[in-house]
Amino acid sequence: MRLLHTSDWHIGKKIYGEDRLDEHARFLDWLLETIIDRDVDVLLVSGDVFDSSMPPARATDLYYRFLFNLYGKTRTHAVIIAGNHDSAVRLAAPGQFLKMARMHVVGGVHESAKDCVVHLDVNGQTAAFAAVPYLNEGDILPHIPLEAEIERSLRYREAMKKIYDECLSAMDADIKVFMGHYFIQGGTLGDSERLVQIGGTQPVRTDDLPGDVDYIALGHLHKPQEIKGGSCPVMYPGSPLPLSFKEAKYDKQVLLVDLGTDVACNIEEVIVPVFRKLVKVEGTPEDLTQQANFGDWMDRYVEVKVLLDGPAVGVGDEIRQAFAQMGGKVLVVESVLPTACGEILSTEDIKTRTPVEIFQDFYRYKFGESGSDTELDELLNTFNELLDISREQEMEP
Repeated sequence: MRLLHTSDWHIGKKIYGEDRLDEHARFLDWLLETIIDRDVDVLLVSGDVFDSSMPPARATDLYYRFLFNLYGKTRTHAVIIAGNHDSAVRLAAPGQFLKMARMHVVGGVHESAKDCVVHLDVNGQTAAFAAVPYLNEGDILPHIPLEAEIERSLRYREAMKKIYDECLSAMDADIKVFMGHYFIQGGTLGDSERLVQIGGTQPVRTDDLPGDVDYIALGHLHKPQEIKGGSCPVMYPGSPLPLSFKEAKYDKQVLLVDLGTDVACNIEEVIVPVFRKLVKVEGTPEDLTQQANFGDWMDRYVEVKVLLDGPAVGVGDEIRQAFAQMGGKVLVVESVLPTACGEILSTEDIKTRTPVEIFQDFYRYKFGESGSDTELDELLNTFNELLDISREQEMEP
């Protein structure tokens, strides 16, 4: 039995406000061709079909058009689960109709985890898929104070184990596959992800994962990777499109998985084509103009870091125009200025500094040697008062 495992499509995702639906349309066309060419029996989509709980109309149109073509042009089954970016209710709403078209969509766990198990008969072999969607702590845990972090973590893991056990008890088939959408401890975050952004759940450990299964098909992490330590292959295929300029530095992929009762699991990485290149460039205004004039920028999105000696007016517009004349589109221009002591601070540097340190850097850059320590101290006192007010307002319900 051949599976194609993919996840984290994030249809409707924008980058610096720029629509990417054309890229998603081309990806879905490519995916359909791959399913046909490689004779795929079951498509697995491990969550985050959409980028938001209320995707734009064209995003939902792309999704359902793909499912329509999958039904009409193939004999492939599909098992799809909701991720933390999806609306579980919206995704699963047409589930009864889709089931008649070989599409099985699971948005949430309701009366019993056994309801998440999908049984299929393909090529004379039976397969069971435990399609466990993204589950927030609030969905499966009684109220536990936030400060009781260790207890929350243990209770969450226990609850997940119970769900796994319920699913496993209902899986009567030759081939058994688990699906999930969460962060496994030891996983590597993609460059566009931070731990606070990957969903409101505790990390799951490999020893929490179910045994006696043939493959674990995960979603949630954008960087493709295998998690070691499981009793079977535990795989994240990653997002098929780079969701940031930093993610563009590694290949995107889907996974072809061959399973059988008398053969070992075989996994093939299939590289997803680049439908629009994301390119980062850096230099002085003169350097960037040269790069724009002599590079290949057709149909590319560009992120620019411009190194300046001091404040300059209109540089961003000039750089955008230079790249636009060569077919590229600059989405963001980041200006990098030296501090009073000559140190260069970029956006990444600023992220590691406290608000007070950033304020001090700005004061020294603005006033240099003409500034006074007394004046700076007075301004810092006022700045700290404003910070306290801001933090209090953030904590208000």
